[in-house]
Amino acid sequence: MPFDFKEILSVTLILFSIIDILGSIPIILNIRKKSGGIEAERATIISGVLMFGYLYLGTKILALFGVDVSSFAVAGAIILLLMGFEMILGREIFKHNPTTGARSSSVVPLAFPMIAGAGTMTSLLSLKAAYHVENIIVGILINLILVYIVLKSSSWLERKISPASIEVLQKVFGLILLAIAIKLIKANLLL
Repeated sequence: MPFDFKEILSVTLILFSIIDILGSIPIILNIRKKSGGIEAERATIISGVLMFGYLYLGTKILALFGVDVSSFAVAGAIILLLMGFEMILGREIFKHNPTTGARSSSVVPLAFPMIAGAGTMTSLLSLKAAYHVENIIVGILINLILVYIVLKSSSWLERKISPASIEVLQKVFGLILLAIAIKLIKANLLL
């Protein structure tokens, strides 16, 4: 049964945890300060194009290397485990390159690798092995809307969300990510 609310909610939460747009607010604010502004529309559109590219072309790219989706899902789950540990323990395992330059350069570190980076690609291919594509599309669109809202209102969010609240959100989503990673490993290793 395609449009399943439970699947849509799961996909949305998984991608929300991976993208971690709320946890990235300090990074977003730093980029805005260095580059002079954030192009929310452009960063969101480029992120969307990358995510849909991963969803539809990711398996074809894997086929070129002779890798099946289940193996990639397990590899992706390991990355999710590391990302979850990173969020819970507060250690930076995956490095983000700081930006320099003009305002338009803010799109590069935001759209890729922060929003639609390797973790998002891995997650989308892993999700494709477990969920209906229609539900994944809805989850992507919901996340793109949330990304746009956060990017557009980053200065307002800076004033409203305390650093302690952001840290709590990171820990909660990190734990959810660990549980999801374990579920993906169990599902794809027992095929």
